[in-house]
Amino acid sequence: MLKDSENRAVFPGDVIRDIKSVKGVTILGPGLHQNESELNSVRVTRSGSLHFKPPNVYWVEHDQKRYIPKRGDLVVGIVVKKSGDLLKIDIGASEPASLSMLAFEGATKKQKPDLQVGDLVYGKLLNAHKEMEPELVCVDSYFKAGKLGPLSNDGFVVTASLGLVYRLLDPENPILETLGKLFPFEIAVGMNGKVWVNAKSVKDVLTVIRCLEVAEAQDDKTVLDLCKQFK
Repeated sequence: MLKDSENRAVFPGDVIRDIKSVKGVTILGPGLHQNESELNSVRVTRSGSLHFKPPNVYWVEHDQKRYIPKRGDLVVGIVVKKSGDLLKIDIGASEPASLSMLAFEGATKKQKPDLQVGDLVYGKLLNAHKEMEPELVCVDSYFKAGKLGPLSNDGFVVTASLGLVYRLLDPENPILETLGKLFPFEIAVGMNGKVWVNAKSVKDVLTVIRCLEVAEAQDDKTVLDLCKQFK
């Protein structure tokens, strides 16, 4: 069983047993798939370092720089091509993802979002097969946008490690909550390692980015101590 803050080398085909879950749910990140032949275990699909984030998040970090799309991932992307009702979105993968202009809440043939090359979007991967082009949508299963959709070009996009991404997505992580008590800001965390940040002033944006940079190499307590200096 992998303990908190512990990591070890793994290789494709390895089986990780005694997986922790919360109400029967375990969150698997890149490099891992459910092992259907054995209960309470997962199978490794790529070499790297196995990581665990309490209470139930597992993923494999590796040196590969290019993002490997996974169905259900939330990603921050940039529009690189527009052709009719179809957009091509750079999500940092080997090829752009496709995004229909009709895959937004309330979108119709006559009423669609005004997106141009260079604009940013926060979307969810609907399909991510090796043999097929990744497909994005900006609605959930109830066709509601929620937090998905176009992102303001006034924001800044930074690159984060996979480990930091999972820390930020953890509802119990105190970093974003603490910053939110200091000043209002918006953030979209992509599982492709892209994080979009926007606030009322450039100073506030830079403060958030500075804290994220510190979080890459430091624990939560160190980051929180830094946050307190901005009060």
